[in-house]
Amino acid sequence: MDLTNASAAVTGGASGLGRATAQAFLARGVPTVIIDLPSSNGEVAAKELGDLATFMPADVRDPEAVDVALAEAESEAPLRAVVHCAGRGGKLRVVEKDGTPGSLELYQDVISTNLVGTFNVLRLAAARMVKNDVVDGERGIIIMTASVAAFEGQIGQAAYSSSKAGVAGLTIVAARDLARKFVRVVTIAPGTFETPILGGLSDKVRESLASQVPHPSRLGAPTEYAKLALAIVDNAMINGETIRIDGAIRMGPV
Repeated sequence: MDLTNASAAVTGGASGLGRATAQAFLARGVPTVIIDLPSSNGEVAAKELGDLATFMPADVRDPEAVDVALAEAESEAPLRAVVHCAGRGGKLRVVEKDGTPGSLELYQDVISTNLVGTFNVLRLAAARMVKNDVVDGERGIIIMTASVAAFEGQIGQAAYSSSKAGVAGLTIVAARDLARKFVRVVTIAPGTFETPILGGLSDKVRESLASQVPHPSRLGAPTEYAKLALAIVDNAMINGETIRIDGAIRMGPV
């Protein structure tokens, strides 16, 4: 995908994977809209990232707010790249340690943010991209974010794993759906990365997670996710796939 005279949008762009990806687009001179919660530090992030960065507050589940944010990106140039990084965690067992049923409210909230929010961004971005002129056989690309938890969910990840498995399952369907419109859909499934979701964990837990990665035996850097995202943007033959970036980790049950 040639992003000359194009714009991009990154959800969850105020921090972590999203911020690194926004920075990578901006380094190429691509005007980029950072979409994140009103409570985030998105305004600060946009100022730090430079004149081509714009912050637009939105909950990814909110159709109107997301559409306004995408319209802002389109006001700069045709929107041809969207990377959806926004999401949340949530520790949940089917039956909690005290014998009570797992929280249905928490399950629904995680699914709503991670899966429904993903589809909301996907559908609104795609509806704009299909109106673009075709450039080198493409109109746009949407990159979604799953997790290795989609395939090897651990105990306590009932909601998170379900939501990310849904994103992985959506990928090939959406790619086939949009193929005749010349819009690609690809998903990245990160392993254990330095993100705000892991930020609240103790050093001991973080070290334990890092030690489970065969090679390199450390947590992933957001810039490594961003490099993969841009490589996917550049390679028109990558479509309909969920790509793991995880140092060969295969998560155990706990």
